[in-house]
Amino acid sequence: MAFEIRKYGAIDIGTNAIRLLIATITLYNDEPPVFKKTSLIRVPVRLGQDVFTTGNISKENISRMIDAMKSYQLLMGVHKVKSYKAYATSAMREAKNGKDVVALIEKESGIHIDIIDGSHEAAIIAMTDLHAVIDESKVFLYVDVGGGSTEFTLFAYGKEIVSRSFKIGTVRLINDMVNKTLWDEAQQWIKEVTAPYERIDLIGSGGNINNIFKSSGKAIGKPLSYFYLANYYEQLQNYNYEERVYHLNLNHDRADVIIPACRIYLRAMKWSRAKNIYVPKIGLTDGIIKSIYNTDKG
Repeated sequence: MAFEIRKYGAIDIGTNAIRLLIATITLYNDEPPVFKKTSLIRVPVRLGQDVFTTGNISKENISRMIDAMKSYQLLMGVHKVKSYKAYATSAMREAKNGKDVVALIEKESGIHIDIIDGSHEAAIIAMTDLHAVIDESKVFLYVDVGGGSTEFTLFAYGKEIVSRSFKIGTVRLINDMVNKTLWDEAQQWIKEVTAPYERIDLIGSGGNINNIFKSSGKAIGKPLSYFYLANYYEQLQNYNYEERVYHLNLNHDRADVIIPACRIYLRAMKWSRAKNIYVPKIGLTDGIIKSIYNTDKG
């Protein structure tokens, strides 16, 4: 009997937060591997606020990143993680001092970070358990909303058709850094790629839609309707920042970006004519774990 347990780590250095996912992979004979999330740690370091306003990551946030990476290194050691990958997305790839920060972090913590582009990010996310959500008789627009960018991927009848990344992110939006031209471009692209299909459903990923889904009380696997999301969006706007933190029990770094996130999902639903949005709990870290496993077994 063949039985093996492996532990992998995935670090996602995003625009709004830095996450570490530690996952356990159980291998048993010739059965499919079982992936289980062992630990998920999220540190709210908003790199996008620095980069999109000044062009650089601030000294304070560099210090916080180094501390976070040292902590992650220790945690992975305690968990006996066999292998890990660390990826940085929109904010780090636009920071003028991004490469210098990556080099400093590696020197101080031993964590090697790869800065990836939007298409690479979308490809990694596509490695997740999307097939468990995607009904091969249907058409889906997958929308992953981040702080610096949003990745869109169209799946039709179980196959990936087309993918595109737009610099429309929640941190950019709260800083009023997304112009009408970019919105128009995204609208035109979504309408064009979804036009041949009669019915589209959305799949949403990202911390904000996960939060909205959790608060809805919906059973896992059941979608949120456009009507529900629109009502929730209106409710959010009726509260000020402090009230959203207190009454809706939102994290302080979630209470502002959740509004533009809602706007992105609602517009994507409107432009694609989608009436429902499915919210599987998947993201970049899940895709990183899958990519490590695929490399490891090869």
